[in-house]
Amino acid sequence: QVQLINDAYNAVVDAVLGAEGTQGTEGTEPCAAILATLRHVRIPIVSLDVPSGWVPGPVGGSGDISPDVLVSLAAPKEVARRFRGRRHFLAGRFVPEELRRKFGLSPPEYPGSDCVVAL
Repeated sequence: QVQLINDAYNAVVDAVLGAEGTQGTEGTEPCAAILATLRHVRIPIVSLDVPSGWVPGPVGGSGDISPDVLVSLAAPKEVARRFRGRRHFLAGRFVPEELRRKFGLSPPEYPGSDCVVAL
């Protein structure tokens, strides 16, 4: 399947929910098979929020996948400091002002009516 993906597509979107870290979900299906495939694709990977297999937080492993693009949702997570890909975007214009104040978020300006901004 990896070769089929590499040949048929220009990019793959990594949006596997609940596959963070090396404990628990990584060893169970369907996450294990998906992560194994992501480790071997040679086309660009676009990860949503936290790349699959990465351990959240300021320390820890960054999994075996290296996404080219990271799209952080609401606010960049601490794990994004380890991101070394080409582009990082923030999709967070939708965060209500009350939550921004509560969590001390200072989002960048979003141009026009865009909901995504490059970081």
